[in-house]
Amino acid sequence: MFLSRDKSVIGVDIGSSSVKLVGLKRSKGLYSLEYFQIAPLEPETIVDGTIVSKDNIIDKIREMMVHNSIKAKNVSTSVSGHSVIMKKFSYPYMTQDELEENIQWEIEQYIPFDRDDVYYDVQIIDGNDMVNEAGKMEVILVAAKKEVVNEYTDIFVEAGLKPMIMDVDAFAIENMFQLNYPGYDNDVVALVNIGATITNVNILESSASAFTRDINIGGNLYTSEIQKQMNVSMEQAESLKLGGDFGAPMETTEAVIPQEVGGIIRSVSESITGEIQRSLDFYAASSAKGRVSRIFLMGGSSKIPSLSNVIETKLELPVEIVNPFKEIEVNQEKFNFEQIQEVSASAAVAVGLAMRELGD
Repeated sequence: MFLSRDKSVIGVDIGSSSVKLVGLKRSKGLYSLEYFQIAPLEPETIVDGTIVSKDNIIDKIREMMVHNSIKAKNVSTSVSGHSVIMKKFSYPYMTQDELEENIQWEIEQYIPFDRDDVYYDVQIIDGNDMVNEAGKMEVILVAAKKEVVNEYTDIFVEAGLKPMIMDVDAFAIENMFQLNYPGYDNDVVALVNIGATITNVNILESSASAFTRDINIGGNLYTSEIQKQMNVSMEQAESLKLGGDFGAPMETTEAVIPQEVGGIIRSVSESITGEIQRSLDFYAASSAKGRVSRIFLMGGSSKIPSLSNVIETKLELPVEIVNPFKEIEVNQEKFNFEQIQEVSASAAVAVGLAMRELGD
């Protein structure tokens, strides 16, 4: 039982390059923005999905809470990557309680981890309406390694907060999408969240998750390839990656040919597109629903010059960059609206997390 009537939580997305914080207020089904901040992390704080410097993250979260004068303690956060398994499969028809009882004895046939090493949850998709002709229903299983989940929850506890909800990135962006982009109930769409080191793919059929995949590739690949191929510092490579204007030369320790930067960015964009294509192919091989009709792109790397054009051209699908605040009221006296719009695609996971409520 909760001691407070307030079921809201602060959404905090810990990425490999930054921490994103979002607070929302809900009234009569409508959302308004209460808090929003994106704070960069020191380099090498998180490497290849492994937290190297926990103290850096704890200090950053504390600073963000003070900066925004947040008194609330309840937090919603998420994990993704190789430590998380999401699997959809058919299962004999039964109630949710019966499913949870049975799956604990069978979970190891669905995941590559020992049962004792993971936290897991299983849900019937769309209630009992999904029972097929064979008398089976579609369910989705999510399992995450305990050591990773515990490491993230410890961060919030040490920061003086209460981690109340642990989600996964793919479902957080689904939550955000359903609020901001209604009208796709009869379509198959792909949500693609491109972060610094991980890309989350969530394909929705009739507004329900039908396929998810976390890919260990992201925006940092642009930086590392520019740095390696052009022999510039990581800082200069990051600047070149985000510049977007290749018409004028940039001064670096080496001669930089703008066309070469554009070529590197296009090459990396094609690599990322190839992984997205592979995900769509995996989905198509296991679904009778047909072809994905549209891709919704989000994440800090989604606005890299040419990426959306490469995806659209190579996959022959319309691509739209998501605005996670599209249906959320933003007080322009309190927030810099233009600045929020500039970085909004990075907030997709945090918005989805902030939409969660205690007990849902």
